[in-house]
Amino acid sequence: MSCGCKTSGDSAHSCGPKKTASGCENVNTCGNSYKLSVFDWLSNINNPAPNRCDFVEVRFKNDRKSFYKNVNNIPLHIGSVVTVESSPGHDVGVVSLTGELVKIQMKKKKSSEESALKIYRQANQKDLEVWQEARKKEDAVKLEARKIAHRLGLEMKVTDVEYQGDSSKITFYYTADTRVDFRQLIKEYAGSFRTKIDMKQIGFRQEAAKVGGIGSCGRELCCSTWLTDFRSVNTNVARYQQLSINPQKLAGQCGKLKCCLNYELDSYLDALSNFPSSSTVLETEKGRAFCIKIDVFKKKMWFAYVDSSIAWYDFDIDLVKKLISKNKRGERTLPLEDLKQPDSPLQSIDLIQENNVDRFEKKNRGNRNRNNQNKPNNPQQGQGQGQKRNRPERSEKPENPNAQSGNQQPKQQKPNPQQKRPVEKTENSADSENKPQTNPNKKKFKKKYPPKKDKDA
Repeated sequence: MSCGCKTSGDSAHSCGPKKTASGCENVNTCGNSYKLSVFDWLSNINNPAPNRCDFVEVRFKNDRKSFYKNVNNIPLHIGSVVTVESSPGHDVGVVSLTGELVKIQMKKKKSSEESALKIYRQANQKDLEVWQEARKKEDAVKLEARKIAHRLGLEMKVTDVEYQGDSSKITFYYTADTRVDFRQLIKEYAGSFRTKIDMKQIGFRQEAAKVGGIGSCGRELCCSTWLTDFRSVNTNVARYQQLSINPQKLAGQCGKLKCCLNYELDSYLDALSNFPSSSTVLETEKGRAFCIKIDVFKKKMWFAYVDSSIAWYDFDIDLVKKLISKNKRGERTLPLEDLKQPDSPLQSIDLIQENNVDRFEKKNRGNRNRNNQNKPNNPQQGQGQGQKRNRPERSEKPENPNAQSGNQQPKQQKPNPQQKRPVEKTENSADSENKPQTNPNKKKFKKKYPPKKDKDA
């Protein structure tokens, strides 16, 4: 049975360990998850007993609902499984709405109170068992029905099969493009399934509502969740909204144009009422110009010459109205390129100041240079704050680099073959000290002398 608390229209679901007809106790007005369910916003209003509504809404498989009269004043709530009157026999359904809101729904769907059938009782254990057994056979019956229709060569598709609660009738829902003569088909079905057969033709939109699915927007299909009235949709709706006529993008899962194209149509029609006609032709000094494109949001129209339609020129609708009124007086307007005003660039103000991608890099680069200048040369400095250890200059270095303090004997230094002329080096170093240093950061290169020539050679 279906209680609606944790399922989405699965009538084979049971909340408790045992199948009961009273439904789930946790079901309330907003907790049900029936397909095409109605929110009972009058549930917390207690009306007097004489004005109590005796009608309830009962839901069957998928989106089929009907209104029944509670003649025996049975205490019912949403999720209760009831046995109702049918022709022939009886049917089993789930209560989907109670209270005063049922009268409003009956008035909305134009259902008369005189023709309403009555509720027999709450479903007992035997009714539930027969109902569950019938529901389990529906998939196998649907496959067999499709095979029989294909064998007879009928151009139809069996979409869904629904058993009545007492298994006394089977309803076949089918779709077809043309009229189908299914007299022989009913005989085949009656002989195979041994019960009464009822055939109902539905449209492709109703088929998508019964099957369900996910639309291109990422949400569940509107027709299977809340949409009940299917209005006609044509290609003019897409043209009004300036959409490209692409059947793959505009068609839904039913193969027809999407129902959501009608949602914003009124807003587009109101906006287009201020626009000139899209077939407007302007008479200019350079030639005739026709409208190519309309932008509803920017309130602009694009025009191009009849002779050369490569260059497009966009104008505001106020300017286009002035040009049309000027043509009506018999005057020609200036060429389109002269009427086109240069677009002033919009100056965007960055309130957050985060447009610059390199803002962190520049800031960190400056901080890195400052940190390098302030960083002490001795990493172990920390005994006294503010005391910096003076770095010895090169001139203060001892002449003998191998001299060591203490009684340690100095190691014998190996001769360096690169140092051939020590006297000349000292002279050059003395001359370089006397010369003024123009650029202290410039690197000093050693002067290379040519090799001596041997006179005896």
